[in-house]
Amino acid sequence: MITRKSINTDFIETLIKVLIGWILMFMLFSTESFAQQIGASGDTISVHTDSLAINAIDTLSLSLPDTGAAKIKKFMTGADQVKAYATLLKGKRVAIVMNQTSMVGNVRVVDTLLKLKVNITAIFTPEHGASGKAGAGELISGSKDEKTGIPIISLYGDHLKPTKKEMKEIDAVVFDIQDVGARFYTYISTLHNVMEACAENERFLIVLDRPNPNGFYVDGPMLESKQRSFVGMDPIPVMYGMTIGELAQMMNMEGWIKGGPCRLRVVKMKQYDHNKLYNLPVNPSPNLNDMKAIYLYPSLCFFEGTKVSVGRGTDRPFQQVGYPALKDGDVTFTPKSMEAAPNPPYKDTLCNGWDLAHHVEDSTDLPRQINLQWLIKMYASYPDKTKFFTPFFDKLAGTSKLREQIQKGMNEDQIRATWKQDLDEFMLMRKRYLLYDDFGDPKQKTKQKSKPVGKSTPGRKHI
Repeated sequence: MITRKSINTDFIETLIKVLIGWILMFMLFSTESFAQQIGASGDTISVHTDSLAINAIDTLSLSLPDTGAAKIKKFMTGADQVKAYATLLKGKRVAIVMNQTSMVGNVRVVDTLLKLKVNITAIFTPEHGASGKAGAGELISGSKDEKTGIPIISLYGDHLKPTKKEMKEIDAVVFDIQDVGARFYTYISTLHNVMEACAENERFLIVLDRPNPNGFYVDGPMLESKQRSFVGMDPIPVMYGMTIGELAQMMNMEGWIKGGPCRLRVVKMKQYDHNKLYNLPVNPSPNLNDMKAIYLYPSLCFFEGTKVSVGRGTDRPFQQVGYPALKDGDVTFTPKSMEAAPNPPYKDTLCNGWDLAHHVEDSTDLPRQINLQWLIKMYASYPDKTKFFTPFFDKLAGTSKLREQIQKGMNEDQIRATWKQDLDEFMLMRKRYLLYDDFGDPKQKTKQKSKPVGKSTPGRKHI
């Protein structure tokens, strides 16, 4: 929060009457704290493009010399720092990789840049499309942006990567999409493909960094090369604990980008670290419709490779799991066809299940690892174990070992022990690419508990 020392209204009115325009402007521009607020560093007051004009009275109330106020610090995403990237795009043909999460305040990033006369020639969109409403796995065709008329090129339709022809028409690409920090969430696969296209066609890429809402832990099995797919393209664990900007740097410098490295610029966030929670102001995809689902997603997505429903086709996807014959359930639900899930598993069939939302209701005590117990117990409950897993499970896990371990009857501790060496090695590599203080950083232990950034959820406690 920005704390402003209040000023008596009568005093302001008197001051305005006494001082003529040129004296007022002189005072504003000569005041040290005002200069800090509009300084090139951009780490104090954020000026959004939908309100570029600075109100003199509001500025005066912030900058009277007797306030003694310290430099104001405010959380800002990469997208919020328009000055940091808009000037790099002047005179260039620009494509934006975006969806419904790509916002600067309450304005879409594409509209923000257009107001600054940036030449946007194309919009690339990931899974779920520009509006974020298409169902999981639903192929999307190209179209035009309704507001601007700019061509929309789907990267989740007849091709997953920008083509040579498409890249010929642009000079630079801006990537601004909210991730959730799980390897099988396909936005990072789209990032990988865009980086390859930029490298192969010698185009410049700017990644506008955003928080990882699950960025406070690293966990899960590593991706094996033979299981590489669009739900897992790079050799990282399921939960990699990095922002999309940090991960882009890792992809670029570890040699994972074909034809790379690409020409990459990451616009860092301000006042963010991996200990902070971040409530997403916009749902990142149709079936992650609140923070409970986002926190449970890393554990529950494995069920998408089994005969168990994760609640798609209900109002609480990724908060409950079940199937019709489950005997020890504490909740029932009936999946229905809807825009977010046109053909959900067990459509129109009553399922018995487990309501898991209470495990993440207190965000001061969120789990910091994937919960394997739910998967192990559900497998044990399933009548025909030979049919429990589908081929998709190994793609989600990034390995066949997890399925085999569960089938052998190994417990969670035994399975976790097999991940340890890979995770230890990944943590060392990861550290080289971090742009922000890490979770568990000794510097963080002496600080007070941090408040969450982003939009708050009523009734929820935060660190």
